[in-house]
Parts: sequence; C-alpha cells; structure tokens
Amino acid sequence: MEDLWVFGYGSLIWRPGFAHVETAPALLRGSHRSLCVYSWVHRGTQARPGLVLGLDRGGACRGLAFRVEAKNRDEVIAYLREREQVTMVYREVYRDVTLDDGRRVKALSYVVERGHAQYAGALALEHQLEIVRDSHGQSGPNRDYVLNTADHLYELGIHDSGLHWLADALRTRP
Repeated sequence: MEDLWVFGYGSLIWRPGFAHVETAPALLRGSHRSLCVYSWVHRGTQARPGLVLGLDRGGACRGLAFRVEAKNRDEVIAYLREREQVTMVYREVYRDVTLDDGRRVKALSYVVERGHAQYAGALALEHQLEIVRDSHGQSGPNRDYVLNTADHLYELGIHDSGLHWLADALRTRP
C-alpha cells in the first residue's frame, strides 16, 4: 500500500484533523473553490442552512496537499468520510494535483455533487453574506468558518476574491 495524499481547499487547510507527515502547497486544475454547498449539519440546519465550500467544476484551485503514511491510510479515509460525507453532498475522487515543488500526485478530493439538494450553485455575494451572517450548526457559526478559511488562505498567499470580499463584509457589516 502506498502513502495517501489529501487535497484541502477549505476547513481542511486550517483543521485537517488527521495525522500527516508532509504538507505542501498544491494546485488542482479542473475545479474551483466555491461557497456552493448549503450546510445542514456543520454550519447550519435544514431549517436555516449555512454555506460551506465545495470544489465545483471548471477553473483551478490552490490549496494544501497532505501526505499520510500508508499505515494510516484506511483510518484517515474513514475519518474524512465521517467528516465530509455526512449528507453525501460530495463525491470522493482522486485528482491530479501539482505540488509547488513540481511533483504531481493523485490526491483524495471531495467534489460537490451538483445534483444533490444541498448544491446551492453560484449565489450572489450579498445573498451569501445574508446566509453566512445568520447561520449556525454543530461545528459553530457559519461566520467563523468563512473568516477562518479566508484568513488562512490569506496567510498562504492564496487570493480568493469572493471569499475575501465576504470576510471583509462580515467584519465591517456585522
């Protein structure tokens, strides 16, 4: 069995929650980071959904790749399935990612399932702000999720104009 790579583009960046032996900036082509998933569990409820990130088709996404030792592979996959697949809004896929040092690896990635009831699509930023500002789920306020993600992307030098606009709006227009 070989080591496992996991691609993080949202909360996995700042809270992977699993043991890993290497972290590397990475680029995934063919999907982009999008606040396109209604959260019914972690950052909202079915009655008052929040919004969380998904990998949606088209474009490219900068994030982090985490290398997990082969001996921990099954345990980490089980953990990620429990965390990411609560409502099956994501498809678990392996995608080619390019690490900043030029290596190309296959990384476990969670891509939004567009046919799922929780798929929000491309919402206007003002509408995203309304949803995020007032939503709360088992993992805490939706606002905290957006701010944490935006702050960590900024620290990594990753520019996401929509997410950074939303974070600025949450800070200036509570």
